Amino acid sequence: MSDFDVVVIGGGPGGYVAAIRCAQLGLKTACVEEWINKQGKPALGGTCLNVGCIPSKALLESSERYEEIAHYNADHGITVDGLKIDVPQMIARKDKIVQQLTGGIAQLFQANGITWLQGRGKLLAGNQVQVTAQDGTVATHAGKNIIIATGSTSIELPIAKWLDERIVDSTGALDWETVPKRLGVIGAGVIGLEMGSVWRRLGSEVVVLEALDDFLAVADRDVSKAAALQFKKQGLDIRLSSKVAAVEVGESGLMVTYNDKNGEQKIEVDRLIVAVGRKANTRDIADAAIGLQIDERGRVVVDGHLKTNLPNVYAIGDCVQGPMLAHKASEEGVVVAEQIVGQKPHLDYNNIPWIIYTHPEIAWVGKTEAELKAAGVEYRTGSFSFAANGRAKAMSQDAGIVKVLADAETDRLLGVHMVGPMVSELIGQAVIAMECESSAEDVARMVFGHPTLSESVHEAMLSVDGRALHAVNRKR
Repeated sequence: MSDFDVVVIGGGPGGYVAAIRCAQLGLKTACVEEWINKQGKPALGGTCLNVGCIPSKALLESSERYEEIAHYNADHGITVDGLKIDVPQMIARKDKIVQQLTGGIAQLFQANGITWLQGRGKLLAGNQVQVTAQDGTVATHAGKNIIIATGSTSIELPIAKWLDERIVDSTGALDWETVPKRLGVIGAGVIGLEMGSVWRRLGSEVVVLEALDDFLAVADRDVSKAAALQFKKQGLDIRLSSKVAAVEVGESGLMVTYNDKNGEQKIEVDRLIVAVGRKANTRDIADAAIGLQIDERGRVVVDGHLKTNLPNVYAIGDCVQGPMLAHKASEEGVVVAEQIVGQKPHLDYNNIPWIIYTHPEIAWVGKTEAELKAAGVEYRTGSFSFAANGRAKAMSQDAGIVKVLADAETDRLLGVHMVGPMVSELIGQAVIAMECESSAEDVARMVFGHPTLSESVHEAMLSVDGRALHAVNRKR
């Protein structure tokens, strides 16, 4: 048995960051991780680095470049004859990036003196962690503090169980080496839209079936409407109010039966991505006898300081309440590490950004207009279209808007919502402003470089007070 100040169970974005911060603070730290990569070797990074955030963005980048060359460069005076896509090479590039980044985490562990316990961790009584290695050998380690960071797993539908490369979750869709002619996607959330976009760009006929009546209901309505319009123009067939009832495997493909407002419908596809969400990965993470509290959705119950009901046991990331976002998990890991040594860290969950890496990209932070109305908060709005932004025009990416919501009395920023080019980067400006409790006027008074995409953020802030300079202001 080895004794540690901290044992982290899980080596994803929450767990490995928690381990690194603990080690930086002088704590003897171990991290338990069971992941085995495509090459059959142990790997850190969890879902995000191995089969989630990073590989999906690599494929999105490759597919976007292909589509741009194929369809959008003629206006620039650029034409290409004999264009083709080498899908296995695209997958190989993705795999190389994954290996580089996961290998980098291992190097950081070594540099920070973190012990990597390879295997599956299970919490026992007395803050002991049982680690079962791939070969079945078992070892037990004790930690003065335990951080549970076991992440989440894809939800499998009983009517659409995983089937070789034909019915897959997002992980399976990252490794196809041929382009399906007809692709079905169940779920129009972040994962469904991103994976659907990758394969549509490469030539698939993509139909996305969404059970909800509203498209991207979690986003601000103006942003979701603008995004839906662009996806429709691109040929991404998104069908709302469409509840899948059955999936039949046939010789020529998959027959998907669903019900919409007009009754029963059927479509035939070659492959199917099931992207209906994720659930906390908490199965058998603790001995039942110790009484770790789990809620009705399978999540570890924590208080406002991420403490569980057990002494010196914390939980972070996808396995607890809140949005399943890698950056949220990472910051929670930092918060817990600093709490352990007596510091007083703070994490404002209202200022955590959401990003969808489609084209155009979608990003937001803070409250939506619907949420403010429901809460009875008086607010003012401002918006600006990328169509009036010189840099966006030069990039041939001028679809989309920036929308700002500010308190009607104090002018403090309450939410910023974007759809357009590189908004995954622009949203950081809004996060900084909101974290600093800025008003729309504060940002409006700042000088932004010209020509830049960020000028659209500036103009939207000006628009809150009816003084945008490159758009006609609404009468107030």
